[in-house]
Amino acid sequence: MTTFKPRAWSMAALLGLSAISSAAYASNYPIVLVHGFQPSQLQSRPVGTAVSQAGAAYWSEYWGSRAAARIDWPSQERVKEKISTDYVWPVLKQLSQQGTCRTGCVFVTHSTGDLVTRYILENQANWLRNAGMEPLNIVATVDFAGAGGGSELADLALNVIDGNAGWLVQQAVGLWLGTTPTRGNAGVLNDLQVNSARQLATTFTSRVPRLRMVGGASDYVGATSPFLPGDDDGVVAPHSSCGATTAGDFNSCVGNVALSGKLTSVKAPSSRYPQHYPVLMSDKYSHASVLKNSVAGRFTTATSSVSYSNGVNWQVKATDKYYGFPYYATWRYVNSSDTQSMSALVFQQLP
Repeated sequence: MTTFKPRAWSMAALLGLSAISSAAYASNYPIVLVHGFQPSQLQSRPVGTAVSQAGAAYWSEYWGSRAAARIDWPSQERVKEKISTDYVWPVLKQLSQQGTCRTGCVFVTHSTGDLVTRYILENQANWLRNAGMEPLNIVATVDFAGAGGGSELADLALNVIDGNAGWLVQQAVGLWLGTTPTRGNAGVLNDLQVNSARQLATTFTSRVPRLRMVGGASDYVGATSPFLPGDDDGVVAPHSSCGATTAGDFNSCVGNVALSGKLTSVKAPSSRYPQHYPVLMSDKYSHASVLKNSVAGRFTTATSSVSYSNGVNWQVKATDKYYGFPYYATWRYVNSSDTQSMSALVFQQLP
């Protein structure tokens, strides 16, 4: 068993807190951001202020100015090791000392931030109590393109490192990472392997509702899709972004609504992790574009009503519309999804 040993605060972690005192909370609960995997960091291996600068840039298009705090972490490290001790812990400690989450806060995550946050949810109460501090009152998380179930691309990347991958796999991994990985710079890729990710923090004792936002388009012209099961978003498959308990070949988070919004029978997970609720889905948004403040296309809802852990309810309004020739089918679209980005609509409707 790994023993958690908090280290001295890093300057990067402290800078990640800079937004706490100045952020104006548009929702009723302060927002804490946890970004995802940044492939370029495997080569650049940032430390200090470079980690914080990368974290700020990651969220700059929309969410950054709307948050109370960020947890910035470098991708060349591992979740249970330096990511937790050097980057997560200082922020948790400061949030507790300032009482930021005393009446409730919401974590907003993207990609691998989903996995990092799962580890936080499982451990933060014990870590803080052991340090004589008050645990954080996290009432919900909003997880965009969650990689908590791992990504098959990470498995392929490790195969490339080991010399066990063919040319097509090498090209797909190269598109995703922008470089060829080596054993010395695999970092969080080790945690992102499907089996590894699914073995990390799986007791789910915190009972925090996790609201999932799922895409089904690709940023890589479909080049990575043959290596991802189901209707993927270019980086993660629905088994991960939907929060399914097992990896599999799925086309939606639920069996009666496709990612496109069409009401039809589709292959979906038979079960999801506790408190994982697929809220928004779209076949027009990719792994990256779910965070952008630009309209990529309409999106649908798989769970129209979800309650935070404190009982506060969040409802998504949607409309079913029947289309005749040549479709003869019904689609469900979230109201205003044709004029608002997924991120903007989520933020504006947060309780």
